[in-house]
Amino acid sequence: MLPPDAFVAALREQSRRYHHQHPFHMRMNRGELRADQIRGWTANRFYYQKTIPLKDAAILSNCPDPAIRRRWMQRIVDHDGAAPGEGGIEAWLRLAEAVGLRRDEVLDERHVQPGARFAADAYLNFARTHPWVEAVASSLTELFAPDLMSERLAAFERFYPWIDPAGLAYFRARLTQAPRDAAHALDLTVAHCRTREQQDRAIAALAFKCDVLWSLLDAIDRAYDGASAEP
Repeated sequence: MLPPDAFVAALREQSRRYHHQHPFHMRMNRGELRADQIRGWTANRFYYQKTIPLKDAAILSNCPDPAIRRRWMQRIVDHDGAAPGEGGIEAWLRLAEAVGLRRDEVLDERHVQPGARFAADAYLNFARTHPWVEAVASSLTELFAPDLMSERLAAFERFYPWIDPAGLAYFRARLTQAPRDAAHALDLTVAHCRTREQQDRAIAALAFKCDVLWSLLDAIDRAYDGASAEP
């Protein structure tokens, strides 16, 4: 069994697989994407976004500890909102409107690429069919997300002034939510992975999630040419 510090280091090492290094994200952060590429990313990413509370509900259904379930439910509230018109999914729909999409064309999934759908569905299926602590470990990409979210927010504000700034509220909210969620998930993973086999499976789960996010961007990149140009 790895000591806790070594286990955490092995989990953090998966950052090298994180999608911040994907060519699509790198072009996004350099301001090189066209408007149609931004819209395509937004519409396809929405399919992943709406999967997140379903994934969290799957974790709840597999977790026998009510104390853990009570705290994990906050993630569902963050995405679904405590009332209509609130939450991260609503914020993403407002982002879609800010980049020039209509709600109906995002909600009916007409722009969702097969590869993007397959990747998001694979993540949900993983959470449903694997032990809850492995699904928790898979969420640890949030360890890497705050830096990416900060970079994305700065890039959108600097390079894509045609996007209504009000539509960027989702990114601003995740600057505080993601570190909170990551710290909680990391504590759970370290506490409940008590054998080397469990640790290795947690590391593999996080690697799998990185592959999901990378595959999602691959599908978007292929669908929108992978070209680099100003909007």
